[in-house]
This record gives sequence, structure tokens and C-alpha cells, in this order.
Amino acid sequence: MTASDRTLPIDGLVNARDLGGIRLRSGGTTPTGVLARCEDADLITDAGWERLRELGFRTVLDLRQPLERARDSRPRPEWIQVVHVDLDGLDDHPDFWVPYWDTGLVGTPLYYLPHLAALPERAGSALRAIAHAPAGGVLFHCGAGRDRTGLVALLLLLAVDAEPDDIVDDYLATIRLGPERSANSGEQDLEPAIADFLAERGTTSEAAFREAMAGIDLDALFAAAGLTDPEREALRTWRGSLPA
Repeated sequence: MTASDRTLPIDGLVNARDLGGIRLRSGGTTPTGVLARCEDADLITDAGWERLRELGFRTVLDLRQPLERARDSRPRPEWIQVVHVDLDGLDDHPDFWVPYWDTGLVGTPLYYLPHLAALPERAGSALRAIAHAPAGGVLFHCGAGRDRTGLVALLLLLAVDAEPDDIVDDYLATIRLGPERSANSGEQDLEPAIADFLAERGTTSEAAFREAMAGIDLDALFAAAGLTDPEREALRTWRGSLPA
């Protein structure tokens, strides 16, 4: 199943995808309706929220910084549980971000491995929130649904040993949607500038993402983040939807 086949038709969004339907290296595919990714949930209309409820989603994991959340203009429905995890940790760890934020590397997968090594508790908190979410699907997002969301999706797909090429394609789907995301959000399409920026450093978004994926030791990350055995099992079985 391609990334476009996994698109969630949620009014207000153009970058919403179910993580179900991705091939597993052991055979079969990831289950649908368990985990999904998207851009800023503040873009979701009332009709979009109703569709999410019909699809069985009951938790939204918001990975944005507090300053980003403060700009929200639409309330979330009462029936959805919203969990906030500031994945970046910019306010608490400004020194870490200086070489990334000031250079533009923050908008690329080049920060993934250093971030996981220096601040494993940040990704760990996001994964823990997913492991402990109530029954129903979990939708996670950041602003553009690109790099923070892409990192969490990467970890979740590695946890179930998904096919590497499918993991990469899921990440690249958001990049391919650059013009649509820009038109929908009213913000500039940064993809051409990011591509030029990475080319100057001898790489591409795909190559940088593949390098990050190859460098992740999931067991070491789980240990560094302090995830318990039940939490790890919840992640490796996608909340009980796959065999242990």
C-alpha cells in the first residue's frame, strides 16, 4: 500500500496518513486505525473531527512547543484526549539546539540521531504517551507533520520491524506534499530551500533520513528513555494489535 493509499480524508488536513498498511519484514502489514500522523491539528474542521471519531481515533498526541500551541485558534472536541509532549525541548535545552536552530538543520533529519542521543527522554515521553493512551486510535502531529512527526513515525515503524523502504516512503510523502501543505496552511513551501540547503552539504532528505534510520538502536533508546518492559511491549505490538 502506497503512502497516498493510506491518506486519511480529514477535512482541514492534506498530510494525514494512517500508518497501517505498511509492509512488515516478517510478512503482512501494519494494522490500520491504530496509529496515524498529520500536520497541525488546529487545521482540523468540525467535520474533520467528526470523521476522526467515526474512524475510531480517541487520542491526539501534540508534539509542538508551548509557543506553537499558544497560537491555536480552535478548541479540540471534548471526546478526544489531547496529550502534549514538547518533543524538541527547546526551552529546557537551548544549548543543544544552537547548532541546529540557527543553521536550519532543525528542519531536516540531520538532527535526529544527536537529539535521540542527547535528549532520549523527549522521544521516550512521546512513545510512553502512545503506550499508555486509552483504547482507540492515536493521531500524532507537530506543525508541518514533517520532522518531529517523522521521527516518532520512524521509531514506531522500527519498533515493529517495518520494511525500511516503506518507512522512507512514508517520510518522503510529506515532502512530496510540500505545495499542498503550503496552500492549505498559508505558509511558505520550504521544501525547495531545504533541498538546496541539504545539497550544499552533500546530501538529500532521503539520504539523511536513511542514515538516521540506520543509526538508531531502538533497545538502547528505550533503555536511555527509561521505558518499562510493558511500555516496550505496547510499542512493539502497536498497543496489542500485533503479536508479541
